[in-house]
Amino acid sequence: MTTSTNIPQHELLIDGKYVKPDSGDYSTIVNPANEEVLAKVARGDAKDVDTAVKAARAALKVWNRMRAADRAQIMYKLADLMEKHQEELIMLETLNAGKPIASVRRQDMPAAIDTMRYYAGWPDKIIGQVIPARPDALTYTVREPVGVVGAIVPWNFPIMIGIWKIAPALACGCTLVVKPAELTPLTLIRIAELALEAGLPPGVLNVVTGRGSVVGDAMVAHPGVDKITFTGSPGVGRGIMQGAASNFKRITLELGGKSANVIFSDADLDSAVPAAASGVFFNAGQVCSAGSRILVQKGVYDEVVDRLIQRAKAIRIGDTAKPDTVMGPLVSSQQMKTVLDYVDIGKKEGASLVYGGGRCDMKGYFVEPTIFTGVEHEMRISQEEIFGPVASVIPFEDEADAVRIANGTAFSLAAGVWSADITRVHQVAHELRAGTVWINTYGYTDIRLPWGGTGESGFGREHGEAALENFTEPKTIWLSLLDKQKQK
Repeated sequence: MTTSTNIPQHELLIDGKYVKPDSGDYSTIVNPANEEVLAKVARGDAKDVDTAVKAARAALKVWNRMRAADRAQIMYKLADLMEKHQEELIMLETLNAGKPIASVRRQDMPAAIDTMRYYAGWPDKIIGQVIPARPDALTYTVREPVGVVGAIVPWNFPIMIGIWKIAPALACGCTLVVKPAELTPLTLIRIAELALEAGLPPGVLNVVTGRGSVVGDAMVAHPGVDKITFTGSPGVGRGIMQGAASNFKRITLELGGKSANVIFSDADLDSAVPAAASGVFFNAGQVCSAGSRILVQKGVYDEVVDRLIQRAKAIRIGDTAKPDTVMGPLVSSQQMKTVLDYVDIGKKEGASLVYGGGRCDMKGYFVEPTIFTGVEHEMRISQEEIFGPVASVIPFEDEADAVRIANGTAFSLAAGVWSADITRVHQVAHELRAGTVWINTYGYTDIRLPWGGTGESGFGREHGEAALENFTEPKTIWLSLLDKQKQK
């Protein structure tokens, strides 16, 4: 990192060294809470990606010649360094992504450290099997690293989702080229520096910052990249699938969501409503699993709406560095415009705007918590991912009606169901099309549990043992046990 006119300037980090971008270009990183410049960051291009991929390819042999237990120790040390420097990382994430410091301290940072420690326990436990196929042969399998991984990280949870991708890839013996989101690269740049301090060999973890349409596309097209793991929008995910088809590159996609949070009349509303509000307003709604469709049984519909409005009114919005701030800004002026455009679409479609719907009267990209009622299932605000603090409250009649509405989108990432009837919640949970279903709670994740969806929510699973499938390839080994004289 260099400094010019008191604004930090970050280069690419390739093969353990700071490298100026081939283009000589830099992007300006802005704090979305006050619109002030935070840093200048190198804008990489295809040549920089090629340099990084070659470094990662060369580092594969170094990383895999190490004992698995030694690789684990480096990962444990990185987790320790992340913990030691957590206040620095928390502040970077708060300033760069516009996230309230309390939520980063409570969720994002502990989850990132936990993820690194969890996968640090895996390198010497990734095993194959001896399969007794026939008596005249020793037949067994081993799991080998998939190779060079291109990890494309989103802007809504930069450090947490970044580590979701980095940690299992390292555990499996892979090397990486990481592209942070153009808007929020600062924490992953710092993580890469800490990784070198922890003893990670140069070239194992490379960071190439820049535009997705340049750096991301180059990673997808590069024949030296064996695997792409991507979290982001369905539109970009489709492009990655098309690009990866040219060289049959393996891909894992975690894409969008339009999750339904289903509240039955017999639910404990004292628990359900606060969780539903948090489920859609947390991180200003910039969450792929946000419960943006709140489905409410007609018997309690009006009461739930009234309670949601009261919850929205109580949300503290403002300075993200203050510990009592609950909701921060949207990540950029463009994202703010997108969300406000959807508010206009909802009103034009005939939905009733009962709370919020405007830009907050303060500096920064803040949008009010917004609640629509009278939302028809077919409306765009009910079908399309808004990625902002906008709730559509939709009435339903009975279980069948709730399941029909909940499953009536192209997305299938997550869902919630609230009821005191234990039989009902189990039945509905099994009928809901979602990778995760929360019962009488909403939004919790744990690195030990698989995470992902189908349809326009992507495919493949992150987290837990399931993620190891993303970064390894099985190999069958067949050793003949026939007597050499008999073979003749």
